[in-house]
Amino acid sequence: MRRHASRISRISRKRLAVATGVAMAAALAATAPVAADPSPDTGAPAARATGHVEVEYFSGPDAHPRHTKVPAAAPLTGKERSTIQDDGDVLPIVEAGPTDAKVDVVFIGDGYTAAQQEDFHADVRSKWKQMAAVEPYAEYEDLFNVWAVDAHSQQSGVSGDPTSDVRKNTALNSAFFCDGIERLLCVDTNKVEAYASKAADPDLVIVLSNSTKYGGAGYNAITAPSGYDGIGTASSDHPDSDQVAVHETGHSFGKLADEYWYDDSTYTGPEPGESNLTKLSADEMAAQKAKWHRWLGQESPDGGTVGAYEGGGYHGHGLNRPTEDSIMRTLGREFNLPGREAMIAGFHQHAPVLTSATPTDRQVRGTERIRVEASSHARLRWYVDGREARQSRGANSVSPRALRVPADGRAHTVTARATDSNKAVRDPELRKLLTGSLSWQVTR
Repeated sequence: MRRHASRISRISRKRLAVATGVAMAAALAATAPVAADPSPDTGAPAARATGHVEVEYFSGPDAHPRHTKVPAAAPLTGKERSTIQDDGDVLPIVEAGPTDAKVDVVFIGDGYTAAQQEDFHADVRSKWKQMAAVEPYAEYEDLFNVWAVDAHSQQSGVSGDPTSDVRKNTALNSAFFCDGIERLLCVDTNKVEAYASKAADPDLVIVLSNSTKYGGAGYNAITAPSGYDGIGTASSDHPDSDQVAVHETGHSFGKLADEYWYDDSTYTGPEPGESNLTKLSADEMAAQKAKWHRWLGQESPDGGTVGAYEGGGYHGHGLNRPTEDSIMRTLGREFNLPGREAMIAGFHQHAPVLTSATPTDRQVRGTERIRVEASSHARLRWYVDGREARQSRGANSVSPRALRVPADGRAHTVTARATDSNKAVRDPELRKLLTGSLSWQVTR
């Protein structure tokens, strides 16, 4: 396997949040990966079940998501791990910067033969282009690296496409009719984990299964031993897969709740932890300065005015959502204002506003330059012993002399500060993620 060592060396163990294309779920996976085929009559290879995991799926392009539990797969054998280790390459699709300074999106293909890897790479480029056109991805596209991890399948396509009796021998065991549900597209997530580990500290993993059939799956809430939070699947060539992927990253990056409901049930639990659901009315939010009170009355990108609209979190009553119809309720919509705010903050959880290749734990000498990288949206300023060096505003590389550090042989503190002043983020706690500061001791 060829590795791109300059980009794929492990710099830091970041959390691996995983999203899908056509129906993946966001809080992401449970205690063990899901099997490619939980029951013999689904059209997929038999699996070694060891418990169950919860998944989210879409039964159709115009349907709200549903949740179910499917059997989980046993750990990989040594032979399986060895086969995966020897398979496939890691290809950079978009390189915006170092892996520890960017959000790293990893696509893994399934149902592509060795001769179809270029098709997989083209599908990755197409899928990412669609996702990156949605706000706030479009505004922050420079924060993302994109990687393709090749997985060579013995046969083209996936099991269960078009009917349940179709079986294919693929690298990740992608299969529709998972647990008897036609649109539920499961994979062996242990295999996905092994392939994902070839890339450098992924923050978002999207499994593209080679199919035009509508379907996908997302697995909720686990921290696996390797350090990532889950697995998601997506049909590579269905036109709605990018919209569902974005919906699901609302869960993973934005930590947003679903704003749809199943029935007329009434929620009676405590105040939800997610930022886009509340038991409070608009007046109560304003009085208590709670939840999305800063956005009340504002026109939202998804249409209408931010307020308190009844229904959400799978209940028709007892919970309110910020707007009538955001992407967290209906595909094809935009994030509402509170949702967009949460997404931007989530991006910066993985892509700091300010990073530097110049170590801060040693003294910088006379002619040595200090180099930093700030987000393209950030305002960068330099300070010497607390006083701004105005002449160096916006400079990504500075010398002690250019900063006018006193040439007195004593140590002085040089500080770089970067702030993303995007007005789409109003919450002071979230704004902390949009600010970065680094300091060095400098002697001249």
